[in-house]
Amino acid sequence: MLKSLHIENFVLIDKLDFTPDQALNVITGETGAGKSLLIGALGLLQGERADSKVLLNPENKCVVEGIFEVQHYELEEFFQESDIDYDDNCIIRRQIYPNGKSRAFINDVPVNLDILKKLSVRLMDIHSQHDTLLLGSNDYQLGIIDNYAGLQKPILAYKASYKVFREAEKKFQDLLKELSSLRKEDDYNKFLFNELETAQLDGVKQTELEQEVEKIDNLELVRQLVNDASTAMNAENGALDSLRLSQNALNKLSSYGSPYKGWHERLVSANLELKDIAKELEAEADNLFIDEAQATLVREKLDTIYVLCRKHNLQDLEQLIALRDELGQKVGRTKHSDAEARQAKIELEAAKRKVLEQANDLSAARQAVLDQMILQVNSMLSDLGMPNARLSIQLSQIPPSLSGVDKALFLFAANKGSSPQALKEVASGGEFSRLMLAIKNLVADKGALPTIIFDEIDTGVSGEVALKMGKIFNEMAKKHQLIAISHLPQIAAKGQAHYFVYKEDSPERTTSRIKKLTKEERVQEIAQMIGGTTPSPNTIKSAKELLGV
Repeated sequence: MLKSLHIENFVLIDKLDFTPDQALNVITGETGAGKSLLIGALGLLQGERADSKVLLNPENKCVVEGIFEVQHYELEEFFQESDIDYDDNCIIRRQIYPNGKSRAFINDVPVNLDILKKLSVRLMDIHSQHDTLLLGSNDYQLGIIDNYAGLQKPILAYKASYKVFREAEKKFQDLLKELSSLRKEDDYNKFLFNELETAQLDGVKQTELEQEVEKIDNLELVRQLVNDASTAMNAENGALDSLRLSQNALNKLSSYGSPYKGWHERLVSANLELKDIAKELEAEADNLFIDEAQATLVREKLDTIYVLCRKHNLQDLEQLIALRDELGQKVGRTKHSDAEARQAKIELEAAKRKVLEQANDLSAARQAVLDQMILQVNSMLSDLGMPNARLSIQLSQIPPSLSGVDKALFLFAANKGSSPQALKEVASGGEFSRLMLAIKNLVADKGALPTIIFDEIDTGVSGEVALKMGKIFNEMAKKHQLIAISHLPQIAAKGQAHYFVYKEDSPERTTSRIKKLTKEERVQEIAQMIGGTTPSPNTIKSAKELLGV
């Protein structure tokens, strides 16, 4: 429900505040006074395009802000998905700037026009006599049938199942794509993996292999250097003999002071270390020979590593092992994905069965109410001055969608002998308006409709039909908020609140204003609608009769 509307700097409106009643609000005024500007401003809140041409003062921005009471419309999920804080009072604001750019906000959160449209269409239903697009929508037509049949809860349950079905379908398709890609590469990946696996790379250290090969290649030089080092230490007058002489001299000096004693102890320790080194050098010299078989194995292992690195454009053994493990995972992933795809298919088929079962139940429930619904609409059309009008509704099967497996087609014939055709092809403005009124009245007490705004839906009717339209408006307004722009006194008299739009001239410009009429002002306005600017006493009496005062 629209609680308030604030408009600034929009076409002929400098500043306007509109606080509608929760039932039937009628808006009247002379042609050109600006009644349609309210519809245009509300259209901005529905996401309609606009530019700087709508600015009354081209140097200032235009602001249109509506506050809506939304707790009955089950919108919490929409707000959550859109990452907007939910509040029972929702504020929608649109701003148009002098440079032509615009911004939209929901509860002070900037949003794009697509999000704004998705929300506002559930809050406001603006209908004019030339608007055939809404009723021509399959989703809207199905929504009418579903509201009439009281299928709101089954629809919610179906949509939840449909969401699960689409997620299962996407998961299955993604796995099939992945599996197809893996299978294309599977043989090649297996070949590469087996080649790396056969190389037995685990536990191998490339640096140690390279050092060992280098030692084998320079064995004679290594043996010579080891012998030279051993000889320098063990030969007569060599390092060990010289160290021993120094050790004996310091031993004799140790009684002359602590420094000598310390140096002696250090030489003793060094002598022990050098003797160990000398023994290890002798042992190394004895072991320096080539094991040709082992040397061949070492060279082959290192050559294998080099060849594989060049083949895969890698730097070292560590990268080769990482590649082998990755290929191993891919090879294993093919088998795993195959099993996953089989399981995903089972889940998809189960989800599809559930969706089809629920969709078929919805379809049957829709089909069950069509005859009664058509009968009531046609009866109401007769009351509205169209005794030969006929509405028919066809449901055809489509693949599962968010609204089920039904496609609705509303067919209409306004005159006797005419074949029913699609609404956009046959219904004139006045005929369509009465059809829309009949349908909306039919479903008004079946669920939470948004605020319904009728823009001169009564064009082309008068007399008894106008009275009946006013009665229908009154009945609808018992459960829903209606805003009706009208030029008929029979309808204006039915409003719980009556607003008058007028122009006000100032030295600078002409602007549009709106005011809520008092009881006395309503009598005068309706009398003028009946008899012109200077109504007679009889006309005023007729106005009072319409108002019931």
